[in-house]
Amino acid sequence: MKVFGIDPGSTRTGYGCIQSDGSRHRLLDCGVVASSPGTSFPARLLAIHAGLTELIRGHRPDCVAVENVFAAVNIRSALRLGHARGVAVLAAAEAAVPIVEYSPAEVKRAVVGFGRAEKQQVQQMVALLLGLDRVPTPHDAADALAVAICHLHGTPPVPLGEPESAGDAPSVRRWRDYRPGAGVPGRAARSR
Repeated sequence: MKVFGIDPGSTRTGYGCIQSDGSRHRLLDCGVVASSPGTSFPARLLAIHAGLTELIRGHRPDCVAVENVFAAVNIRSALRLGHARGVAVLAAAEAAVPIVEYSPAEVKRAVVGFGRAEKQQVQQMVALLLGLDRVPTPHDAADALAVAICHLHGTPPVPLGEPESAGDAPSVRRWRDYRPGAGVPGRAARSR
């Protein structure tokens, strides 16, 4: 499976593409789509869209995993981040690739094992999991790779634009809610 991860940003949008056979992950590409500091905001959004469109077309991933917008203290920054995320999602949607989203805490939990891990911890684990000699830089690229790894590690994604299922088998979203054999779709309870 080939997964293309995106860490949206209004100045720099990180991307990372990983190939996996289910047990080993291999880095295919990573970096950032960036624009000059003096570039207008609409021109930055256009550059993000054009750059990601070209990368997704070139890599032809099976899935695109995008980090969710987190709650920010600065409303203006959150709105700009939301715009950048929107053009990133548009680039993936235009390529007709399935899109899933993960919160920053889900990504950290899947990669490091702790939802409040520091950026350096995430970078070190990304390097370790991909068998790299050094940490991927800049941190936006490492974060995008972490989003892709999160998807590969089987964290239940929320398909973009779809509400969480309210079916018979509730999905487990937190460790404290996990009960062996219960609440996990497709698994029967163990007999004792």
